[in-house]
Amino acid sequence: MHYLLIYDAVPDYAERRKPFRAAHLAHARAAVARGELVLGGAFASPIDGAVLLFRSESPEPVEVFAKTDPYVVNGLVTNWRVREWTTVVGADAECPLPPDLT
Repeated sequence: MHYLLIYDAVPDYAERRKPFRAAHLAHARAAVARGELVLGGAFASPIDGAVLLFRSESPEPVEVFAKTDPYVVNGLVTNWRVREWTTVVGADAECPLPPDLT
């Protein structure tokens, strides 16, 4: 299944994340290496949060990621939530629809 990890961030997130960015990116790259994290990045204009896309059998690895993320641990993320996402179109869709479905 796909899961979205959605972060809400502090107002001055772009500036306050700088001391923790290397640790956060190392944390994210480790999740990629484990085959859990597919894509991730901050919102733009304004930079007030982020979304990370995971592939996992359960939400547990996503929750563990969030709870141990340097951005969360250091208070840059004011709220986070995990949402299961049913993907149906695209090469990496978990539940692809038949091409003739209208």
